Amino acid sequence: MPKKSRDTARSVARNSVFVDTSAWIAFFSSRDQHHAEADRTFCRAADKGRLLLTTNLVLAEVHRLLLYRAGIEAAAAALDRIAASALTKTEFPGPGHHKAALLWLKKLRQHPISYADAVSFAVMEEIGCMEAMSFDEHFRIAGFVHFEVPPNP
Repeated sequence: MPKKSRDTARSVARNSVFVDTSAWIAFFSSRDQHHAEADRTFCRAADKGRLLLTTNLVLAEVHRLLLYRAGIEAAAAALDRIAASALTKTEFPGPGHHKAALLWLKKLRQHPISYADAVSFAVMEEIGCMEAMSFDEHFRIAGFVHFEVPPNP
């Protein structure tokens, strides 16, 4: 990889936080038990200029969950809002991510890790992103750090 590409990749990794399905759902659903925390966390990330990294597989999960919980309009609006955000980057995993995801599933086979999460781990690993917004423990189990809002003083 050329030096400029390596420097750009390191900069993206340092400034990015991966957003999992559970965080997107909590953010978009005011009835979700984690909504207030998600709202604060997304605001903190935006205030710090953090790049919100996600995958098309995560977006597929978000769309499906919102479609059946909140309806067609809510599901479409969420995808539109994510796509319109200058702070959000959607990764489209390829064959290498698939292979790495299978290794993650094998490594963590004692835990109920979804394929979408395993692909997320592979994308994060490749980019060097260590922080995740998620309300499940799978990212922590895989060795990633939970991005959160510090408690009020």
